Amino acid sequence: MIGNYCYEKSFHSFAAVMETKERILVKSHELFNRYGIRSVSMDDISVQLGMSKKTLYQFYADKDELVGEVIATVLESNKNRCLCDKKAAENAVHEIFLAYDMMQEMFSKMNPAVIFDLEKYHPAVYGKFEEHRNSFLYQMIRSNLEKGIKEELYRPDIDVDVLTRFRIESVFLPFDSDIFPNNRTHLMHIEQQLLDHFIYGIVTAKGQKMIQKYKNQRTKTK
Repeated sequence: MIGNYCYEKSFHSFAAVMETKERILVKSHELFNRYGIRSVSMDDISVQLGMSKKTLYQFYADKDELVGEVIATVLESNKNRCLCDKKAAENAVHEIFLAYDMMQEMFSKMNPAVIFDLEKYHPAVYGKFEEHRNSFLYQMIRSNLEKGIKEELYRPDIDVDVLTRFRIESVFLPFDSDIFPNNRTHLMHIEQQLLDHFIYGIVTAKGQKMIQKYKNQRTKTK
């Protein structure tokens, strides 16, 4: 009985800690997306959560550690969603449309300053983000291009490595306010334009029919 009581007490204590950490991560992510990372202080987060800053620091030593865990959680979620979409996709073109749906969910609520703030003020965390881009995202896009060629939806003469790198850079290009000064209000419009430019440039006539099919499906559901 004593052993069971101790185990149950320990379990509930652990659950409470995890619940608090989850609340901190969710609220921090929400605030970073809304205002950018630099503009949000630990004081802001504690106030929004209704907890003391002392309590907040019991879970995270400093803002950099908190930012690191928020980004790690986002990247893991992104990875899992990409893998699920890859399995669910009917073909390579469909996979690109599913990926865009995920981007729309992520970027429509994201302050474009997040990427800049991450690179300038949290370089170690930004390094993890770059690693994700250059390894996982690179492999996902490359795999999609190779699949599309086999399915005869993409042109067989495309340079897979070059276009994989081009696509990765084009996804994050709209976050550069020097190139797109109105990116805060037009981020997804810019992403849509760049996606159309990319996909229409690589598809065959068969692939164009698939593009039209999935665009028509989205028009009907709106």
